[in-house]
Amino acid sequence: MSQTNVLIVDDEWNMRNLVRLYLSNCNYEVHEAKDGYEALTKIDNKTFDLVILDVMMPGLDGWAVCKKIRETKQIPILMLTARTDTKDKVHGLTIGADDYLVKPFDPNELSARVQALLRRAKFVEHAQQQSKVITVAEMVLDVDKREVYIHDSSIDLTPKEFDLLQVLIEHPGRVYSRDVLLEQIWGYDYIGDVRTVDTHVKNVREKVRKAGLSYNPIETVWGVGYKHKEPEKTI
Repeated sequence: MSQTNVLIVDDEWNMRNLVRLYLSNCNYEVHEAKDGYEALTKIDNKTFDLVILDVMMPGLDGWAVCKKIRETKQIPILMLTARTDTKDKVHGLTIGADDYLVKPFDPNELSARVQALLRRAKFVEHAQQQSKVITVAEMVLDVDKREVYIHDSSIDLTPKEFDLLQVLIEHPGRVYSRDVLLEQIWGYDYIGDVRTVDTHVKNVREKVRKAGLSYNPIETVWGVGYKHKEPEKTI
């Protein structure tokens, strides 16, 4: 099994050392960068499975580093900060962070969040490798281009709507609870509730219906969640 490489970026040696000790005990290969510039250099020269990024750093702060990483890479990013303002958390998630943890934190929580982010990243990677183009009835999902076509015409789905449709279609018949869909698509510590899933399902259904899809691709399993509903075959 290949080693999981994690980069911790923080200008405080004590914090880097603390995180390294926690994650090394979980058998992760931990690398360190003392500022944003060193972090970007290391990311350019090595493949990392996860980046743990402090917000408040001199020179190039965590916000700037996060945005720079997101220009070219989809590495999972966990932001660390001593600030508890919800606006900061929302800002971090908006610019591309996957999760947000406030200092001081419990080492078990850090480990759980790291595991959740890595699990989510592997799920997405596996889903993308399974099929690059998925065809169901008159609907085609181009996974690489992240586009959906119905009757050869493209329909406009948001990124989360596309992710939702892709997850369900790639696992026909499997029932996903709203909580599982939230974790896999929105992330471990998404600010919101399960009604977000319901809203996105409603939007997808409406868009594919208007585009002329002959069946409802998302079936409600009452009291549980959702699954992909295969189109009925005619004889």
